[in-house]
Amino acid sequence: MKPQTVTALKAHVSIHVNQLEPSLEFYRKLFGIEPSKVRRGYAKFDVQNPPLNFTLNEGRSVGGGALSHLGIQVSSTEDVMAVRQSWMESGLLTRDEMQTDCCYATQDKTWVHDPDGNEWEVFVVLKDNLPEKETEGVACCPPDCCTPKPISFDAGQ
Repeated sequence: MKPQTVTALKAHVSIHVNQLEPSLEFYRKLFGIEPSKVRRGYAKFDVQNPPLNFTLNEGRSVGGGALSHLGIQVSSTEDVMAVRQSWMESGLLTRDEMQTDCCYATQDKTWVHDPDGNEWEVFVVLKDNLPEKETEGVACCPPDCCTPKPISFDAGQ
């Protein structure tokens, strides 16, 4: 079976920061642009050159590093599913999140772990700039939004 051609929109990098405000100031200067989205404990820079979806997540580190996760933003749910199928055919274990509200957007996504535990996601944004809402005192969406989760051997299959 010939794999479907997927059009990637941009790379995605998400990092943990100790305090959002000083990080916002730094990355405004670094990228030379204003963030496209700022919420309590969360910010997104939509960098055009090079194409990059770069997000900051305040105080959410679970493993001691600044890296939250990596990803590739695509243009459709069909592209998400095509990448998922390709990953599965390559023997990678996937974890899906469909119609999930995360990072103040509704998304369809699938995840894999690399051998060191770094998470990669392929995702499409279905609805963006959702309003900020209080969720048990957590800044970004559900408490488990964009946090590493184990992938079980039956996930996505």
